[in-house]
Amino acid sequence: MAKLSLFDRRRRRVRTALKARSGGRPRLSVHRSGRHIYAQIIDDADGKTIAAASSLVKGERSIGANVDAAVQVGKEIAEKAKSAGVTTVVFDRGGFLFHGRVKALADAAREGGLEF
Repeated sequence: MAKLSLFDRRRRRVRTALKARSGGRPRLSVHRSGRHIYAQIIDDADGKTIAAASSLVKGERSIGANVDAAVQVGKEIAEKAKSAGVTTVVFDRGGFLFHGRVKALADAAREGGLEF
């Protein structure tokens, strides 16, 4: 088997710990790239995405990938989750450290009414 990168090892470790303590709650998954930040709420039991938000806005100028964009995405995902009837989630940071843009998105989602 091929050796996993540090990022992939960290992502597997985080995901395994989440599955052990999720208790059937949906997962708020975050992906951060150099240009954008993405968030989606996933129901792992059904394998379906409940809500999604990102800094990538089609047809308009994108809002970028800075901390301010992460805050906007966090507020947007919280609104969409509430309209879909989701109030509690588990936060899946993937292989990313809980720092900077990822932390800003999480804090904004908490302010928007999501509990995790």
